[in-house]
Amino acid sequence: MRRIGAWLTDQADAQIERWTLWTPVALGCGCGAYFGLMREPQAWVAWALLPVVAALLVATRWSVTRAMTMGLVLAACAVGGFAVAKLRAEAVKAPVAQAGARPQAVEAWVVDIAQPGEGGQRLLLAPIRVGDWDAQATPIRMRVTLRPGTPLPGPGEALSLLAIVNPPPPPASPGSYDFARDAYFESVGGVGLALRAPRLVTPESQAPWRLRLTMWVNAQRWALTEKIVAALGPDTGGLAAAMTTGHEAFIPKEQVENLRAAGLAHIISISGLHMAIVGGFAFAAARLLVAAWPWLALRVSGKKLAALVGLAAVGGYLVLSGAPPPAERAAITAAVAFGAILADRQAISLHALALAAMGVLLLQPEAVTEPGFQMSFAATAALVALAEVWPRPVKEIEVPWWIRWPQAAMTWTAASLAVSFVAGLATGPFAIQHFNRVSTWGLFANLVVAPISSFLMMPGLALGAALTPFGLGQAPLEVAGWSIGLMNQVAATAAGAPAAQVVIPSAPDWVLPASFLGLLFVCLWRGPLRWAGLPLALAILWAPRPAAPDVWVSADGAAVAVREGRESVLLRPDVKLFGAELWSRRRGLTPLISEPARDTRFECDRWSCLPKAEAPVRLAAAWNLKRPLKAGRLEALCTGAAVVILRNSFKPESCPAPLVLTGADFAAGGSAELYRQGSGWRVVWAQDQRGRRPWTWRYDPR
Repeated sequence: MRRIGAWLTDQADAQIERWTLWTPVALGCGCGAYFGLMREPQAWVAWALLPVVAALLVATRWSVTRAMTMGLVLAACAVGGFAVAKLRAEAVKAPVAQAGARPQAVEAWVVDIAQPGEGGQRLLLAPIRVGDWDAQATPIRMRVTLRPGTPLPGPGEALSLLAIVNPPPPPASPGSYDFARDAYFESVGGVGLALRAPRLVTPESQAPWRLRLTMWVNAQRWALTEKIVAALGPDTGGLAAAMTTGHEAFIPKEQVENLRAAGLAHIISISGLHMAIVGGFAFAAARLLVAAWPWLALRVSGKKLAALVGLAAVGGYLVLSGAPPPAERAAITAAVAFGAILADRQAISLHALALAAMGVLLLQPEAVTEPGFQMSFAATAALVALAEVWPRPVKEIEVPWWIRWPQAAMTWTAASLAVSFVAGLATGPFAIQHFNRVSTWGLFANLVVAPISSFLMMPGLALGAALTPFGLGQAPLEVAGWSIGLMNQVAATAAGAPAAQVVIPSAPDWVLPASFLGLLFVCLWRGPLRWAGLPLALAILWAPRPAAPDVWVSADGAAVAVREGRESVLLRPDVKLFGAELWSRRRGLTPLISEPARDTRFECDRWSCLPKAEAPVRLAAAWNLKRPLKAGRLEALCTGAAVVILRNSFKPESCPAPLVLTGADFAAGGSAELYRQGSGWRVVWAQDQRGRRPWTWRYDPR
């Protein structure tokens, strides 16, 4: 026991220089604690916690041991994370549209072309006026979906349209990702559906100067997007534009599905990979040019000058991409790396990564809830930890090329395999929990695509975007288009391979934080004791899954799915398909998206469904809002079913069904999951799990 105690003491002493790596972890835990609350705290709580943070930091001056200092600093970071998250929520507070509003006449500026949704192309608008709403009740930003085939107006134009405006959508199912929370922190207070094509108008006054500047930048991005698509064609130009300017309006849907199935969907969203390639390419090119000019190389530090060029390239790319949150986080990380070079520090290290994480969390504490942040920093921490332990053999003074080249090829191959394997292992828990899909051939697809994207695609796009305004971007864009074609072939091959995707149901809520902490322990701890965190890091694999519900209903009662074994039967295959597929994957089910599959189990017309003898659940549903059902249909719904779903808010006076849910229930509770419980039913509502927060429908600050 004495030997074991001495060994544990030695292991703890080895962490003396690494305890600061846990400060962003403590800060993130404080931010996560705020977002995990069921009720919104008052603003004074955050202001009251700031003196507590200061007192904890001041108390370190009188700490007598290093362990006491560590505890005080980490406690200060945790308390500060909670306070920062609350202050951030107060700072971005903005009006949110009311649910159930009638169609409104909207006059607005086009801020940007938003990412297309399932319903079609979308615009990000800055409303000038919405119907007869007061200015204090008008959202700062709105996202409106256009009717299919509607020409897209460009950023900077003013338009008028008739749209149904509602608050941002709640979670598609209880406990799933909350889209409204993201919209709240992006100041998007309403989402709408245009009922007719917009028309251009001349507003009475100019937009504020900051909005004009934003729209001008977005107009240049949109013009560059159209030039790239025109130069490369829709097959490759849409993907090239998405990776350059962030606009995904021209990507063919088939390409997106293939990239997801092949584990290559991360290439679409501008994030750490793109920033690293663009910044690294600019850094390497600048350093090479300095070294090739002896006069300059003797007078300046080539490495520091190249770091400044790389920093400028990252900043320019951030503006060109429209500065989405993932790109902002990647730019902060890249800026810390280049800043370390300017300060004569090691650019790639866990300490630099910890500093970048602190910067991101202080600026965007809501990032702790986003899959992009979790996956990005988990993968980066794992790769930097791998770099720390990667063997570095002594280089020979002189070796023949026919020996040196095969050795280099073997080294690079081993490094690529290790990097792809470690990054995939680190992001696996988050991919399973958030997206419920694992790409079987993703490792091999990423290995093939990595050199293509690093040496051909991204440099070609960077040069093409920089030279296109001068009429010289065609050649590099063609190189990028050719490489995108290769990547699409790899994605199509991987997507068409046997068992290309495996659907895994989500684990309980505690699993993802436990996996994250276990992974961080493996990466940040020094010594063999680090492997004690591996079982926790892999908790996503061994944690038991909860029982799948028997019924799912969307937040507005317009879509219903029932479980039959490991499949889900959609009663309206053409309505709320995105939400139904999301719920099915989250519960590990395969959705049956066809009317013939439904019709063997349910008798359906346009407005309602009745269960047949083969139905897995005796469920009846009606989706009429204003139009009455046919004579006798409502009585049939109530007579032959154990569960009745009515989209409207009129509950029948007498209905023998054990459970009747109406539109009023969904307006209060959001989406629902139903579980059989003996002879009755247990209903789990999404709103009950969201709590009373600023981004939920029923939030009441009183």
